[in-house]
Amino acid sequence: MRKILFSIVTASALLSAGIAFAESSTTTTTTWTADNGTVIKEYSTTKKYAPISDPSMNAEVGAVLPGTVAVYPLPETMKVENPDRYSYTIINNKPMVVERSSRRVVHIW
Repeated sequence: MRKILFSIVTASALLSAGIAFAESSTTTTTTWTADNGTVIKEYSTTKKYAPISDPSMNAEVGAVLPGTVAVYPLPETMKVENPDRYSYTIINNKPMVVERSSRRVVHIW
């Protein structure tokens, strides 16, 4: 009887730990490929979006772009997780992905 009770308690603990881990690991990240940068450049050209050419603007991953920088929706052909979460812009011939809510740069090609 003790072995059965011990097995049930152990199984319960392991199951609870597994559920807690699954709940905490549901955040997903998007993997940006080299092709995505090319797609953005070509898409931007077809939409006639003007890239920003400003040598003094040196955006880096993690930087927050000012409100004066125009950002655009990702091309529909880009298959990424949560596409509504991201926009893009091109600064000094470098396509970059920007998180819409914070305007923070998350990837640069």
